[in-house]
Amino acid sequence: MNKTTTHPGPSRGPVDHEVRDQIIAAATGHFRLYGYEKTTVSDLAKAIGFSKAYIYKFFESKQAIGELICANCLRQIEMDVKAAIDGIDRPPEKLRRMFKAVVDASLRLFFDDRKLYDIAASAAIGRWAAVGVFEGRIQAMLQDILRQGRESEDFERKTPLDETASAIYLVMRPYLNPLLLQYSLDHTDAAPAQLSSLVLRSLSR
Repeated sequence: MNKTTTHPGPSRGPVDHEVRDQIIAAATGHFRLYGYEKTTVSDLAKAIGFSKAYIYKFFESKQAIGELICANCLRQIEMDVKAAIDGIDRPPEKLRRMFKAVVDASLRLFFDDRKLYDIAASAAIGRWAAVGVFEGRIQAMLQDILRQGRESEDFERKTPLDETASAIYLVMRPYLNPLLLQYSLDHTDAAPAQLSSLVLRSLSR
């Protein structure tokens, strides 16, 4: 999760500069130990051995650093979901697996990297760009499954595709949004199967 991805927010200096990678690696370690709110740019400068002013050559603020780390976390969830549905032919089964992968990947972040999860929560509150990019990609993945299901005649075609995708995304959202996930933990064992079955019944022709 330390690998740098394309940063959706403001940044400075060459994107692929090794110093940027050092800053992100140090920030990820500090955020894991102490949390986003308790870590300062001065802390990161000391950890790397550079001045605070030098770090500002690459990132305009602590939030810019946090947003890149948040993007990395969310990208991992997206990759887990994609891996779960790749190679599956039938759209209904793809949708079932997508629901399960969404819950499993979000829970891993919540329990295994709780301090990084807190960054995602800050991002959701502040509506950071990384969150919007992530939501757009998940919805595009969902819409592609629905399109395939209509082409295979597994799913109904009367409802506009974008309307259907938006509605199903709202069903998934409590398990994708870090602010909502904490209130849905009691249902994570049964939720993927129950919710996907309900959605699939609504999509049947």
